[in-house]
Amino acid sequence: MGDDTPHHRPSVTPRAILVIEDDRDIAGLLELHLRDGGYDVHLAQDGATGCQQAITKPYDLIILDLMLPSMDGLEICRALRMKANYTPILMLTAKSTELDRVLGLEVGADDYLTKPFSIRELLARVKALFRRVEVLKTPTAGGEQKQICAGDLVIDADKRKVTLSGKMIDLTAKEFDLLLQFAQ
Repeated sequence: MGDDTPHHRPSVTPRAILVIEDDRDIAGLLELHLRDGGYDVHLAQDGATGCQQAITKPYDLIILDLMLPSMDGLEICRALRMKANYTPILMLTAKSTELDRVLGLEVGADDYLTKPFSIRELLARVKALFRRVEVLKTPTAGGEQKQICAGDLVIDADKRKVTLSGKMIDLTAKEFDLLLQFAQ
């Protein structure tokens, strides 16, 4: 069958993923498998460096360890969610209690994976996050809908912000996604 074309998306720029992980073995393993999956992978090994990279360069996804030197994953997640540009965050951590998972999701992580994890599951979650982002980016019939207004409720899809009667409403990433889907 002599197929000379590259697999999947021949001329599309690979999606950029920032991995903020202080364990060199885990970071190297993630880099290897994500590159094999066709992603452009960048590494940061401490919180402050990773946060700076995440703020100054555009990434399609951030894989973020919770416990990092100089700045923890929760602080980084909060800092990134205060910015206008939305980047999905997959949080990795050795902490597996329900409270830790809830806290990670509450500060804005889109998904949460506990260590030890399987690479196949991580890659599946990465793909699922990209699918979710594509669905949210797909314009509705009018194609111009950046804000949705329903009475006193205003949903700004670009900034991922919600106001009710002029007051900001804090939502987790999943709550925002669901609200936006229902509103559309």
